[in-house]
Amino acid sequence: MKKVETQFYTFGKTRKDRLTLKSGVLFGPVTVAYETYGRLSPARDNAILLFHALSGSQHAAGINKSVPGVGRLWQEECHVGWWNDYIGPGRALDTSQFFIICANYFGGCYGSTGPSSINPRTGRPYGARFPRIEANDMVDVQVRLLRHLGIERLHAAIGASMGGMLAVNLAVRYPHLVANVVPIAAGLEVSTLQRIHNFEQVYAIESDPHYNRGDYYDGPGPVDGLALARMISHKTFVSLAALTSRARTEVVDRNARFKTYPLHYPVESYLLHQCQKFVKRFDANTYMLIIDVWQCYDLLKDTGAEDYKTLFAPCRHQKYLVFTIDSDVCFYPDQQEFMARTLTRCRVDCQRVTVHSDKGHDAFLLEPKLFTPHIDYALRRG
Repeated sequence: MKKVETQFYTFGKTRKDRLTLKSGVLFGPVTVAYETYGRLSPARDNAILLFHALSGSQHAAGINKSVPGVGRLWQEECHVGWWNDYIGPGRALDTSQFFIICANYFGGCYGSTGPSSINPRTGRPYGARFPRIEANDMVDVQVRLLRHLGIERLHAAIGASMGGMLAVNLAVRYPHLVANVVPIAAGLEVSTLQRIHNFEQVYAIESDPHYNRGDYYDGPGPVDGLALARMISHKTFVSLAALTSRARTEVVDRNARFKTYPLHYPVESYLLHQCQKFVKRFDANTYMLIIDVWQCYDLLKDTGAEDYKTLFAPCRHQKYLVFTIDSDVCFYPDQQEFMARTLTRCRVDCQRVTVHSDKGHDAFLLEPKLFTPHIDYALRRG
């Protein structure tokens, strides 16, 4: 497996160069952690920007055993790229043809500036003093990275889950920049059920006495709150059939307990194990920040468009490939149906593919063979 290294781009060291957040706040400096795969063509027209999911990172392919500044969060399960089976010669994102860029989100915890980063003005982590950000801010940082790399037009923007929503934000706010858009298991809007699940996770973290309103870096941190938040979300990422199958491999000791509660079933042990792993590799403030971005995602508000017809009018040159996973209970199939119907009504070229899988939302991570032929076709037709 090919070894890769995370690269870093920093801007905003001077007031003139700072990032203007959607709220109007000027922020800087901003560091973006990113990785690239393949080679940029002389014409600089073969670039693909890949957006990761909520708890993903810039490390999409190959093996990377350490990232400067990330420390203990870069656990062993982070070492292999999260989309490794999709990226490489002859794969869906063919590195013999395309130049793939994947960046850790602004606000992240894997090398990009976020709440756990050191505030140069205080010498301590930003914590609660990190500004509230929105989808526009995350996307604008990635556009700054593209400009730094000398890329004025993307062959494609691809993202799964929340990454798919950010890919669409990029496509509608910078329509001249994007030719092909591939949202996977995503949506145009946030559903009521998603907002409920997201708020449950916020409540879990805020209720942990160690959260301390985000200033916990000198203490134990909200381990229990973050674990519960992950448990709430995990059941939407994996179908019940897949969860039950995976849990069968868990061995429950008769004396095993969660605090005072005795564990009775493998599914309890499985969820506990997954949550305990997660809290070792992710920052609670980053989790809260990205959940907030998801909750407030609103394409019309973020662009000032009156309706979807107005929003997509400048996007009629774009081609969309919208993926549905039939067993998805995080982004239900009706969300992609609405997306495809809206795009078609707005005269934007759109193909919708339904992937039949028993793996649930995580199928986009686990079953590349179901997605690869369609992605390959979409990228080559463009």
